[in-house]
Amino acid sequence: MLEGCVQPAMMPNINSATARVLDAADFQVVSVPRAGCCGAIRLHTGDHKGGLDDMRRNIDAWWPAISSGEVEAIVMNASGCGATVKDYADLLKHDAEYAEKAARVSELTRDLSELLPELLPRLRGKVKACDKPALAFHPPCTLQHGQKLRGVVEEHLGQLGFSVHRASVESHLCCGSAGTYSVLQPEISLQLRDRKIEHLSEKQPDCIVSANIGCIQHLQSGTPTPVKHWIEVLDDAIEPAVQPEEQVFI
Repeated sequence: MLEGCVQPAMMPNINSATARVLDAADFQVVSVPRAGCCGAIRLHTGDHKGGLDDMRRNIDAWWPAISSGEVEAIVMNASGCGATVKDYADLLKHDAEYAEKAARVSELTRDLSELLPELLPRLRGKVKACDKPALAFHPPCTLQHGQKLRGVVEEHLGQLGFSVHRASVESHLCCGSAGTYSVLQPEISLQLRDRKIEHLSEKQPDCIVSANIGCIQHLQSGTPTPVKHWIEVLDDAIEPAVQPEEQVFI
């Protein structure tokens, strides 16, 4: 699992919740400390060379586990990072030393939501029999457009007994975070944020959930309603797991 650069410092519970939920489903999570920023921040700010260097560092960090066959997937719980790592193959395709490795990394990369079909049957009996918060889901642009993953989170959380609402208006639009956009274009960014919150709040949810730390922090800055990663809400709802045979992810 890529722990990321911002997330461990700003919202460490997302990584902790991810590890607990995967553990409850009998998946082993391997942390690779040398892996860091996915490269997106430098790419967003025009530092293309620095972004590619970040990518090469991550590939070097992951490669021993990949080449040994120890892992089955590289899991991303921030959709912005996931969209970037899935693009390593294209971004490094002209690098003779890294092109083949980058292609393999992109092939193995999975957004956390892509594991839900496997997680669901393993977790169904472990979800607590209690009232669950009503949720409004904001699909990040990097999830629904960048990775073409639409409806996966809502569908599977619904099957686990959650009431999940998706804004009926402009659900395809950005919340205004957009990587560094909220810093470089704050006025427009806040307009987009407020409009998004208005649509997400139409059914007065107990909690707004999303799948990217940038979106989560940006939305939370404009509403008293709690904004969390969907994995945190799922983590709160399941009982501790027993561990039989494990699958291995990084």
